[in-house]
Amino acid sequence: MLFHSSLRKELARSFGATLVVLVTIVMTMTLVRTLGQATRGSVNPQEVMMVMGYTVLGYLPTILTLSLFVAIVGTLSRMYRDSEMVIWFAAGRGLSAFLAPLFRFAWPILLVIALLALVVWPWANQQTQELKDRYGKRGDLERVAPGQFQESASGNRVFFLEKDTPDNKSGKNIFISTNERGKETVTSARSGRITTIGDSQFLVLSNGQRLERSAGNAQLKISEFEEYTSRVGGSELGTRDDAPAKTRSTFELVMDPSRAHLAELAWRLGLALAALNFVVIAITVSSVNPRAGRSGNLVFALFAFVVYYNLLNLGQSWIRGGQAGFGGFLLALHGGVLAAGLLWLAKQHNNWTLRQLLRRGAARAEGAA
Repeated sequence: MLFHSSLRKELARSFGATLVVLVTIVMTMTLVRTLGQATRGSVNPQEVMMVMGYTVLGYLPTILTLSLFVAIVGTLSRMYRDSEMVIWFAAGRGLSAFLAPLFRFAWPILLVIALLALVVWPWANQQTQELKDRYGKRGDLERVAPGQFQESASGNRVFFLEKDTPDNKSGKNIFISTNERGKETVTSARSGRITTIGDSQFLVLSNGQRLERSAGNAQLKISEFEEYTSRVGGSELGTRDDAPAKTRSTFELVMDPSRAHLAELAWRLGLALAALNFVVIAITVSSVNPRAGRSGNLVFALFAFVVYYNLLNLGQSWIRGGQAGFGGFLLALHGGVLAAGLLWLAKQHNNWTLRQLLRRGAARAEGAA
C-alpha cells in the first residue's frame, strides 16, 4: 500500500541516520570516560576498547529507543510542515491510522530493545565488572611500574622502583612502604629480584635498610640487611554472591526477588515498555502548525524523553528503598503513560476541544432532563 510503504521508507532512512549519529556521540563520550578511568588506574589501558564496547552495548536499548522516537517525530513533523498530512487526512486517513504502519516498522526494533535490556544489558555489565575487578585485584608484582608509586591490591603497601630489566624480573633502587598489624615499615634496597618458590612468589631485596615503628610508639627500629625476602601474592576475585544486581541475569532476579533485584528488574522491563509507549507518544507530539517552526515540538519531545527516563531511575530507587511496589510502579508509570498517550491521540484524531466536550455534556444533561 502506498501509504504504508512511503511512510516506512522515510522512517527507515531517518532511523538509520539518527542511530549512526547517536552511536558515534555515545562512543566518543564513552571513550573519553574510559580513558579517564584508565588514567586513574580503574581500567587496564590495554582493555580500554573492550570496556568501551561493553559499555556502549549496554547503552544500546536507550540509543535505539531515542533513535526510533526521534525518527517518528521528525518524519511526521516533516509531513505536517510539507502539508502531506492534509492530503492523507483528505483521503480519509485519520491520525490513528498511523499506528498500524508505525508498529509494523517498529516491532523488530522493539523486540531487539527487549532482548538487549533483559539479556545483553546484564551480560555486558558482568563482563565490564570482571575486567575492572581483574585489573583492580591483580597481584602486587603486576602493579609495579618503573618510576611510579603503585599501591597494592589490599591498600596496605606502596611500591616504587627506579628502573627494571627487560625480563621484568628484577629492578634497582626499590622502595616499599607497608602498614600492617599496627606496624609501619619502610624498606629500601639497591636491587631486587622476583623468585618463585612452590606456588608462591617472593621479592628478594639486596643491600638495603629497613625502618620499623609500632603504632603509638615513638621508638624507631633501624636494621640493615644484605638480603631480605618478602612474599608478594595476588588477590582472588570476589564471589558471585557479592555481584551487584545489574550484573545478574534476569532469571536470577526473578528467582531471588529482593528489593534490589526487583528494582533492577523494573528498570529492565521499563526500558522495553518505555520504547513501546514512545511510539504512541511520538504520534501525539509530532503535530505542528505548517506556518510555524517545528523546533518547539522537537524540544518538547526530547523533554518528554528525559522526564520519562528520569522517572524510570526514580522508580528504581523507590523500589529499592521500599517506597513503591514492583507491580504498582510498573502499572502506574507505564500504564498511565500509555493511557495518557492514547487519550491524547484520540483527542487529536477526533479534534476534540474542551468547549465541544462541555457543550456535549450540557446537551446530554438537557436531553435527559
